[in-house]
Amino acid sequence: MSISKFSSTFARLGAASAALLAPVVAFAQETAPAAADAAAAAAPAFTMDKGDNTWMLVSSALVLLMTIPGLALFYGGLVRAKNMLSVLMQVFMITAVVSLIWVTYGYSLAFTDGGSLNSFIGGFSKAFLAGVNTSSLAETFSKGVAIPEYTFIVFQMTFACITPGLIVGAFAERIKFSAVMLFVVLWVTFIYFPMAHMVWFWGGPSSYSSPSGLIFSYGAIDFAGGTVVHINAGIAGLVGAIMLGKRTGYKKEIMAPHSMTLTMVGASLLWVGWFGFNAGSNLEANSYASLAMINTFVAAAAAAVSWCIVETFARGKASMLGAASGAVAGLVAVTPAAGFAGPMGSIVLGLIVSPACYFFVDVVKNKFNYDDSLDVFGVHCVGGIIGAIGTGILVNPALGGAGIVDYSTPDFAASYAGTATQVWAQLKGVVTTLVWSGVGSAILYKIVDVIVGLRVTQEAEREGLDLATHGEAAYHSS
Repeated sequence: MSISKFSSTFARLGAASAALLAPVVAFAQETAPAAADAAAAAAPAFTMDKGDNTWMLVSSALVLLMTIPGLALFYGGLVRAKNMLSVLMQVFMITAVVSLIWVTYGYSLAFTDGGSLNSFIGGFSKAFLAGVNTSSLAETFSKGVAIPEYTFIVFQMTFACITPGLIVGAFAERIKFSAVMLFVVLWVTFIYFPMAHMVWFWGGPSSYSSPSGLIFSYGAIDFAGGTVVHINAGIAGLVGAIMLGKRTGYKKEIMAPHSMTLTMVGASLLWVGWFGFNAGSNLEANSYASLAMINTFVAAAAAAVSWCIVETFARGKASMLGAASGAVAGLVAVTPAAGFAGPMGSIVLGLIVSPACYFFVDVVKNKFNYDDSLDVFGVHCVGGIIGAIGTGILVNPALGGAGIVDYSTPDFAASYAGTATQVWAQLKGVVTTLVWSGVGSAILYKIVDVIVGLRVTQEAEREGLDLATHGEAAYHSS
């Protein structure tokens, strides 16, 4: 793509960003009965397999397990004891609020045709789940194969819940609870739903040539959310950490994790739940789900080992925090690659991502002196970028990858456009995500600051958010 076309694309992106910060109205157009009959006749007869549906229901439960209790305990153990419940409450209530928003209008904005704005956002044709019932189906990645639409809605709902939950780790221990909740409502509406649409919305195998989301149209591939979830949340977290400012006493007082035991439990639940996150993103219980599962397993293992090796050379000792951080970094990196790379490629990805994330967590953060409390940017954004770009390389069948299905061929044969072409598409997807989420999040933080204020008082921060905000404590001395 020429530089002029590339610039034009981002000009359109900027214009749409401004448009999305105003109410979006989508009007469904009536189709002539004759055209509708012709389309119905041309459409394939979808079939639903009970095994696929069962796997997707289990996967949905596994992704919820990642969030509550997994992410909540992982983050909770990393903060000081006086802020434990505040983190648990934030993650728990984000899950509750976002799930309601998702079925109200989020699913529709993410996974329906948005008309003239379709490159960036869907419409309201399925707001309040209009038209969805026990007979409606959502096509998978195999032509004519489908799962119940309710199942697809629930699975994608768990992704919508965990993504803003990741952000809170960046500004933990100093933000108002009301600010978190208001920001999340705005963020999922104007950042997450458009991102999910841009990356994952397309016509499906039976209508592969239909208009798709912007990043999908680049030819970028993202199996389970390297851009939608991790880069998206990671850059939003960094912006939030900078705009809120550093914690009181940062680098002057000890702010060590209060319970590495709970952090290890949380990290382990994340690892287990991630099998639903990645393998479930295949939407079918077939060999590609198996590929995604083994890739998820070995990438996390390699990254945990890699982080501990780096830590041993850098500090002389390997830590539990390092092992857990490494495993999460590996899970983040393999997310976009899970159904595309081969197991050996996933191991390489895991070995590479930990040193990079360690560098950002240990060196870059100290160099630029920003207080990303639980290293959301250093692990999720950096790991997501490495995974997104690496996916463009590791999908190559010559490197053990699965290739990219070419839906324009009669047999849906796997193909590979070449390293330069695919990596360029991946890079455009990464940059689009960073711009959309980075700029959009900054605007939303400012709006929240004007309405309710972002930061608690210094007195409340000193006391701890558990008592100051919620009037209860995580622990009581006997």
